[in-house]
Amino acid sequence: MGYQASLTYLYGLQKYGIKFGLSTISKLLTAMGNPHQKFPCIHIAGTNGKGSTAAFIASILSEAGYKTGLYTSPHLTSFTERIRIDGADISRTSVTRLTGTIRECAVSLESITFFEFVTAMAFSYFAEQKVDCAVIEAGMGGRLDATNVITPIVSIITNISREHEMFLGNTVLKIAHEKAGIIKPNGVLLTAVRQPNVLSLFARECRSLRAVM
Repeated sequence: MGYQASLTYLYGLQKYGIKFGLSTISKLLTAMGNPHQKFPCIHIAGTNGKGSTAAFIASILSEAGYKTGLYTSPHLTSFTERIRIDGADISRTSVTRLTGTIRECAVSLESITFFEFVTAMAFSYFAEQKVDCAVIEAGMGGRLDATNVITPIVSIITNISREHEMFLGNTVLKIAHEKAGIIKPNGVLLTAVRQPNVLSLFARECRSLRAVM
């Protein structure tokens, strides 16, 4: 299977739409040897600015001498833009190879989505390239987003406003609750949120998880 055939297969997975939950991605990553556990990472969620924040942080880490992975979505012109190391896109050859490998691991799984598959591809690529750190942008929400299988050294929530209400809830607090799902036990949260009620929600979540805010 060549690069174009790989893209055809990947985009064909979009027929399964958006699926919240960590069960499928967890099973897939287990079959792949849990590549997401093999490098430190920073996890970024939020309504706006998470992609640019991820890019800024990745650039800073690269300039500081760390081999840094960056996973963002969507892409602008090329699929390969989604997965980068030190500013360089994943190669088409690697996309083709990893598509074949992950497809074999996913053979027993039903209805794996495009985003789940590509997230697994990013984790696998970063693990095999032995990055020092990876900056991971959440797709939508946070709590049940496919990227939320990682245990980051820092969780970042840029801001909160109403978005994707069909999936995340019809109030700012409901949406904030979904974003707060990226906070991990004994972890660290950084946020640019200013709404007092959202900050209070984050503070309660951090206390319950013994995380630092």
